[in-house]
Amino acid sequence: MKISYNQLKQYIDINLPYTELAQILTDIGLEVEGTEEYESIKGGLEGLITGEVKTCEKHPNADKLSITTVDTGTGELLPIVCGAPNVAVGQKVIVATIGTKLYFNDNEIQIKKGKIRGEISMGMICAEDEIGTGTSHDGILVLPDDTEIGTPAKDYFKIEKDIIFEIGLTPNRADGASHIGVARDLIAWFKYQGKNIELKKPDISNFKVDNTDLPISVKIENTEACKRYSGITISDIQVTESPDWLKNRLKAIDLQPVNNIVDITNYVLHETGQPLHAFDADKITGNTIIVKTLKNDIVFKTLDKEERKLHQEDLMICNENKGMCIAGVFGGAESGVSEKTKNIFLESAYFNPVSVRKTSKRHALQTDASFRFERGTDPNNTIYPLKRTALLIKELAGGKISSEIVDVYPKPVNNFKITVSYSHINRLIGKNIDRETIDTILKALEIKITDKTDDLIKLEVPPYRVDVTREADIIEEILRIYGYNNIKSPTSVKSTLSYAPKPDETKLKNKISDFLSSVGFSEAMSNSLTKSRYYENAEGFNPAQSVKILNALSNDLNVLRQDLLFGSLEAVIRNINHKNTNIKLYEFGNTYHYRETEDENTLNSYKEEHHIAITVSGNKNKVNWNTAETPVDFYYIKEIVTSLLTRLNFDVKQIKTEEIENTNFAYGLKYTYNNKVLAKFGRISNKNLAAFDIEKDVFYADINWNTLINKIPHTPKFKEISKYPAVKRDLALLLDKEIKFAQIQELAYKTEKKLLKKVNIFDVFEDKKLGENKKSYAVSFIIQDETKTLKDKQIDKIMNKLQYTFEKELGAELR
Repeated sequence: MKISYNQLKQYIDINLPYTELAQILTDIGLEVEGTEEYESIKGGLEGLITGEVKTCEKHPNADKLSITTVDTGTGELLPIVCGAPNVAVGQKVIVATIGTKLYFNDNEIQIKKGKIRGEISMGMICAEDEIGTGTSHDGILVLPDDTEIGTPAKDYFKIEKDIIFEIGLTPNRADGASHIGVARDLIAWFKYQGKNIELKKPDISNFKVDNTDLPISVKIENTEACKRYSGITISDIQVTESPDWLKNRLKAIDLQPVNNIVDITNYVLHETGQPLHAFDADKITGNTIIVKTLKNDIVFKTLDKEERKLHQEDLMICNENKGMCIAGVFGGAESGVSEKTKNIFLESAYFNPVSVRKTSKRHALQTDASFRFERGTDPNNTIYPLKRTALLIKELAGGKISSEIVDVYPKPVNNFKITVSYSHINRLIGKNIDRETIDTILKALEIKITDKTDDLIKLEVPPYRVDVTREADIIEEILRIYGYNNIKSPTSVKSTLSYAPKPDETKLKNKISDFLSSVGFSEAMSNSLTKSRYYENAEGFNPAQSVKILNALSNDLNVLRQDLLFGSLEAVIRNINHKNTNIKLYEFGNTYHYRETEDENTLNSYKEEHHIAITVSGNKNKVNWNTAETPVDFYYIKEIVTSLLTRLNFDVKQIKTEEIENTNFAYGLKYTYNNKVLAKFGRISNKNLAAFDIEKDVFYADINWNTLINKIPHTPKFKEISKYPAVKRDLALLLDKEIKFAQIQELAYKTEKKLLKKVNIFDVFEDKKLGENKKSYAVSFIIQDETKTLKDKQIDKIMNKLQYTFEKELGAELR
């Protein structure tokens, strides 16, 4: 956002160096990202001077050139060759002397001494388009006869110079999106500094209605999207070019002048922060403005001559027959002001920020008006800008105010009421600020103190401060005026000893990242905002648990994600479309859920968790001359998850494995640890893959970070490698098909807790000869005593005990 220093001085008495003012603005939260010098004519007409043509003769070697001498007041006549057809003796002209730079048609030209067709030329007599004061190139610019020669052109044309501040306005600071808004913030700071400076708003006391010959009524059908609509008519105007002062004000902040009516509305917008729109009143059928939405897919031509299909939620400003303007966003081609316009209707309204934002994004239209409406304008400030604009139009375009002000405001917006604690202010700021200082800052910010007790103050905040609705917001306001730099950093750090230290989450994340990266994975980052239809179409999620965004930018970003799955699938299809088919990704991210409760504290209905997602598809390794093409499979993702947990010092023996019951997976497993789900992994279902047009298998793992943090062993255990040998024994077990290897493993570790080190399956056999619904597992057992060598008798005893347990608990038979 650009702010003109010259215009700022109209509203506040200051004359500080612009660098000092830029620092103050940054300190109070209006960060100045840069400054630039503005000149109403590029180059500032430096080197140009007024002169008088003393002699003028035809060039002997060129029919269309003249040889002149020009007096510029230096006591020496300058010989200048001129090609203008209208040059004559006695004319007062503008002369570009040697070394002057001219900016003509975006080209920079430096005047040099030279010869033109054999005759010396010591300068240039200029046309108006060559110096930037006009567009004509029919001949040289001839000044009035009484012009004093030797006057610098910059003084003659009263070149305006300005400093423009480029302010990086944050989305919450709609109140600062104008010159008066910036001035208001500066005044608050100066008042805190003890200076008695007041805001000088332009006077509108001369406003009066001239007649009521052109009344236009207003109806608001959608009061949710339009909470206030004000307007007035002005008749018998003349649409012409704007005066130089107005054009310069607009050009300084990078706005292109159009005509006096449009320029005035733009000027007042940037002055007050209130967008306005001027309609050709003769195009308002039935002399009635109707604020409503229209049906889907109605074609509407906007000011840029583009035809756009309307959405049923787009708020429109209509006459009795059709739409005239997309409310708060862009005007219509047929109802706008043109050179033929004689009567206008001025609009000053308050539109719902969410409605405007959705419409703006939907049609990819970002205008100065939508920029402000999206962030929230002041619902109680539609009348002042309306009167200000009407008076400027009368001054610059003539005309008469031909109606009373129409102001439809069904439900006035009251001040925000907030209670704040002095002690809480000091606690959050980290410094004791005396109460008188706090009160001074609040009053300077136009925040009204309605009541005070021992520690509490009751406040009323004006609605133009859309971002100040809570106690924390009030404290932030106090702090930005008091000065962040006035809060000293502590010289000591207070700490206490912890006897049950929690793991360092940053180090733990780095450890996990290092591990996954070392085996060929890349880290991904996806948006926390996602599409609600993902959860509406997927069977494994409850759409009612999605956390909805109240002011969603689009339907593609209207809820917070419940899972990292869909962001991972978006990454998979993006990689596949870019011909990267071997995919190994991991992501750290939050998930969000809403569950309705009867708890009075609504925050308890929301749950936020941190997760790790691991996604694989394609081949395990890149194909090479000595490497076979091996596709990833379920056992690969299982190996990655198990290896990761082992790396984090989890005892695999204590992890329970269960078949997953989640329709987002075609098949899969989940790991539980102390009855808490630690990880889920498996092959993504065909339905989910089809939703993303993915035709390859994708394997996915979801690790619950909260469980990981709470259950992870704090200290790794180290021990010597045993010098006593381990013994391997095998069993071939005939089992029912429903029996899982995980059941065998769990029973084995329960049966022999001390000496059994590892259980592994190395063969599965199925055949009709085994019997109906039967299969054979070949299972190996590693047994070791780390204090001595095992004897055959001990080993046989352990194996007999295992065999008995399998027979009793699983109905197993030894083959």
